[in-house]
Amino acid sequence: MSERELRYEKRVVDFYCRDDNGGTHRLGCRPHLHKHIELVCLLEGTVTGVIDGRSHQIRGGDVFLAFPNQVHSFVSTAEERYLLFILDPELIPEYSDQFSMSLPASPLIAGALKRKPHLEMLFSELAAVSKDKENAYGKAMRHGYLLAIFGELFREMSLSPPRDADATILKAVINYCMRNFTSDLSLSILENELHVSKYYISHLFSERLHIRFNDYVNSFRVSAACRYLQQSDKSVTEISRIVGFNTLRTFNRAFLRQVGETPSAYKKRIEQGVSPASMPL
Repeated sequence: MSERELRYEKRVVDFYCRDDNGGTHRLGCRPHLHKHIELVCLLEGTVTGVIDGRSHQIRGGDVFLAFPNQVHSFVSTAEERYLLFILDPELIPEYSDQFSMSLPASPLIAGALKRKPHLEMLFSELAAVSKDKENAYGKAMRHGYLLAIFGELFREMSLSPPRDADATILKAVINYCMRNFTSDLSLSILENELHVSKYYISHLFSERLHIRFNDYVNSFRVSAACRYLQQSDKSVTEISRIVGFNTLRTFNRAFLRQVGETPSAYKKRIEQGVSPASMPL
C-alpha cells in the first residue's frame, strides 16, 4: 500500500460520534489509521470492514472494533444504519493494558447486539449523551457508558500480544511515546531505552504508519495542547512547554500543520463559543 493510498489521521478532538443521518452519511472510507479507537455498531445492513489487510463482513447486529494504529477501512455496498465512535484511549485508562499490550484475534464481534440487547441501549445512550452539550454531567456519564461497553466487548473478544515481531516492537515504541511525549523524545532516546536500532524504528514508522517519527510524537503533543486550550486558562506559551515542545515557534508550526490554524486562533475561537467538535478533525 502506498503512502498516497493510506491516510494517517491527526485527530483534534478526543471523542467523536456520528450516525448514518437517515442514510445520507455512508460508512465507507479509504484505508486510514490513527492513535484512537474506532468502534462501529452496525444496526442494519451489511458493510465490509478491512483491517490490517483482512476483510470481514459486518452485518446488522455486529460490532467492529479497530485498535489504535491498526490500518482499517470500510466498504459500503448498500444502505446501512450505524453508530460510529472514535475515541482517545486516554478516556478509558482502566483499559490501558488491553489497548497498549494486545490485539484482538478478530475485530468483529458477530451478533453482539442480538445476544446482548442491553449493549445496543448502551451505544444509543452514549450517542445521546455525547450530543447533549448542556448536560453538566455529560463527561462523567460518557465515561461510565464507555467502561460498560468495553467491559462487555472484551468479554466477547480473544485478546493476545501481537504475533508479528515488527508489530510487537512498534507497539512497544508507541506505548513509550504515549507515556513520555511531554518529555524530550527522540529516536536516539528510544534506541537507548528500548534497545532497538533507531534506524529500524524510523523504518517501522515509515513502512507501517507512513508518518515521520517527529510528526507522530507531535500529534500526541498537539492533541494534549487542544485539551488544555479547551479546558484551562493557561497561556499558549505555558501550554507549549507543558506538552513537550522546546520552542514556541516549533509548537506553532506543528499545531498549524495538524489543526489548520495557530494555537492562538484556536483558543480565540473557543473563547468566542465555537465548539471544538465543530472544528476540522
